[in-house]
Amino acid sequence: MSARATSVEERWLQFFRWGPYGLLAVAGLLVAVSADQLMDGTRTVVAVALTAATLGLQLWWTSYQGAVREERAEPPVLAVPGAPGPASVTYFVLRTALGFALTWTNPFFAVFACVGYFDAVHLLPPRPAVARAGLLAVALTLAGSQSGGLPPRSGFQWAAFAGLFVLNGCLAVGLSHLGVKDAEKAIERAATIEALARANARLEEALEENAALQAQLLVQAREAGVADERRRLAAEIHDTIAQGLAGVITQLQAVGATTDPELARLRLRRAADLARHSLGEARRSVQNLSPVALEHDALPDALRKTVADWSERTGITARFTVTGTEHPLHDEIAATLLRIAQEALANAERHSGAARAGVTLSYMGDEITLDVRDDGRGFDPAAVPARDRTGGFGLDGMRTRAERLAGSLALETEPGHGTAVSARVPLAPHD
Repeated sequence: MSARATSVEERWLQFFRWGPYGLLAVAGLLVAVSADQLMDGTRTVVAVALTAATLGLQLWWTSYQGAVREERAEPPVLAVPGAPGPASVTYFVLRTALGFALTWTNPFFAVFACVGYFDAVHLLPPRPAVARAGLLAVALTLAGSQSGGLPPRSGFQWAAFAGLFVLNGCLAVGLSHLGVKDAEKAIERAATIEALARANARLEEALEENAALQAQLLVQAREAGVADERRRLAAEIHDTIAQGLAGVITQLQAVGATTDPELARLRLRRAADLARHSLGEARRSVQNLSPVALEHDALPDALRKTVADWSERTGITARFTVTGTEHPLHDEIAATLLRIAQEALANAERHSGAARAGVTLSYMGDEITLDVRDDGRGFDPAAVPARDRTGGFGLDGMRTRAERLAGSLALETEPGHGTAVSARVPLAPHD
């Protein structure tokens, strides 16, 4: 609750506590000034007695309120302690009756009687009919005063009294209704503000949680990116430098196993060529990891040269075929398919014992397919070494390369019936 609202409530509290005394004093002063004109001896005596009774009633009510406040150990918002009860109803009825009687003796006592307009809603039970009855009783007293005093003495005064009573009653009931509606709206606004405050608090908590989750996701994404880049680098090194070094070792071992000087020189020349090629791949890896074969040639030409060099080096008859309409490919797709072909051919050289092999590049509308087949001994996929099944750089490496481009890799093989590797990726044109 704001400080301004608290200040307003405090002022109303002071009015309900001391206002009746002030209005009674003002009314008494006006009555004293007009007594000679409006009152005879009997009315004066009755007025004095009723004024004393009214003052006594007001003192009792003030004392009663103080006792209730002390019992509750907290100041009430209004002068009425808690909900309306028998004491407040009794006080309102007696005060209204005394106000009517006082106004009968002198119309200026209506100044005191009008206090009922302000606290009828607080003193009477929260039922519309009861509150309206209290307000109409006060309106009756004020109408009598405004029409020239009670009782009316002529037909004109009776007509004025009736009209003023209707006017006062309508104003009192209407304004009271508006006041109740405003109070209900104020309560609704307070409840809405409180609900918004709770919602804002929950929103702030959610934002803090989201910020923490976002930071955590950024860390995880960074770690995943680092891990993925490490796997990619490892695969690149395996598919280029490691394969080249394996070829060099194979050629050097063949030199030691032959007695023909010409064949030995051929093997040494091939080993040197492989070493130079591996050195070029190493330098290329340091720069941007793009294959040397794709530096000046498109993928079909690079595959054709790769297959021819592999066939000459291994002595295995190999054939390269292109089907469909050729399109310039995105660099990443071309590099991926070339690496898969190199790995598949390297596996065929090391493990298949094949006499023939074939590589087919197929442009198929919105995708491109690479097939590498050999007529070697084949194998049981379930018997692939654990490293190659759970993170090595052979079959699993080729599959990872294809999946990184939203593609797939299929393997068809069985013992004694050769091997076929098929990689399928979306056809993304060169930018």
